[in-house]
Amino acid sequence: MASVSKLSTPNPAASLADAIRPRSSSHKCFLAFNHRTRTSSVVSLRIRQSPNLNTPLLVRCSQSDGNGTIANRTTLHDLYEKQGQSPWYDNLCRPVTDLLPLIASGVRGVTSNPAIFQKAISSSNAYNDQFRELVQAGKDIESAYWELVVKDIQDACKLFEPIYDQTDGADGYVSVEVSPKLADDTKGTIEAAKWLHKVVNRPNVYIKIPATAPCIPSIKEVIANGISVNVTLIFSLSRYEAVIDAYLDGLEASGLNDLSRVTSVASFFVSRVDTLIDKMLEKIGTPEALNLRGKAAVAQAALAYQLYQRKFSGPRWEALVKKGAKKQRLLWASTSVKNPAYPDTLYVAPLIGPDTVSTMPDQALQAFIDHGAVSRTIDSNASEAEGVYNALQKLGIDWGFVGNQLEAEGVDSFKKSFDSLLDSLQEKANSLKLVS
Repeated sequence: MASVSKLSTPNPAASLADAIRPRSSSHKCFLAFNHRTRTSSVVSLRIRQSPNLNTPLLVRCSQSDGNGTIANRTTLHDLYEKQGQSPWYDNLCRPVTDLLPLIASGVRGVTSNPAIFQKAISSSNAYNDQFRELVQAGKDIESAYWELVVKDIQDACKLFEPIYDQTDGADGYVSVEVSPKLADDTKGTIEAAKWLHKVVNRPNVYIKIPATAPCIPSIKEVIANGISVNVTLIFSLSRYEAVIDAYLDGLEASGLNDLSRVTSVASFFVSRVDTLIDKMLEKIGTPEALNLRGKAAVAQAALAYQLYQRKFSGPRWEALVKKGAKKQRLLWASTSVKNPAYPDTLYVAPLIGPDTVSTMPDQALQAFIDHGAVSRTIDSNASEAEGVYNALQKLGIDWGFVGNQLEAEGVDSFKKSFDSLLDSLQEKANSLKLVS
């Protein structure tokens, strides 16, 4: 496989535009963010400058019939080409062709979750026709939900397939999560992951499995079955190490002679750590405690990268490499800033390093494209990160408690989004039946 430094920037948007654009369309693409102007030939784009970076990134995309027009390169291209970090987009909705200008701007993958689909499906009419057909065909509400989701994932996978192919399966993934109701169900998660992998039927899909204690064995089993996994909701170093071990155990148990097509990312959540720990520090109230606000999340993430480097080296890992195994990349999740007093690239800029992924929602993506600086930062001051981590412990911050609390909140949040969406779909189904 080619090293990152030798890969040219793939331009899937150009090759896919003709295949997916409506022939009658004359609309242009609008991306509401600023960036420096270095050009390359890609799909037809028109860039509209955003007067206010506090507004969300707006992507209105319906491909025109232009050919070979010029689009601007962004810092996202530099992020990948110069530092080996893949920028992904943490959002998905219809029409998925809205992703094309983002791909042209350097986005290399997509993550989704129940909250994202809850917002997409409940706030848009784009799903109505398919949903109506499913209801009229007698599908129950949850089955209909999964068909809506699977179509979005399949369509998005098609858009990112050129990146997947060009990088020999190292990038270009789209993630879809098993039902959040299965977070405490080891066997149920395994079966759900197998089912999703089968029905999506795309080489570049990641099946998301939460890093709850009951799902650690699920991760091993799913990997052993040759299914690529995005392990989500990781909030602590101890749980992260368990996730790495599950990946390694799964590779070893697979019995495959060629492990090159079984890949994984470990989604380590960032901003939510500061949200919780900052509250604990404010309760302590000492000058030392207050001075540590906004530093916990990045410090723990930096230590996670050190753990990643240790675990993916040595005799055990080298034996797997001989069979084609690829490292389970660290993926920085929850990268949007929750505290407006903090810099808007706080959870992106300090976490840049090779063989990592940063998945960004609109706010973080827009901010980094506009004024993000590209340089290797993840291990630039490891001693400081360790100092912050230890100082927080001395103040009484229990990292184990923090991880467990955030995990419980994350699972609960996704369950509520899932249930809320099913309720909304039931109401919509009832109204359709009344109309019919």
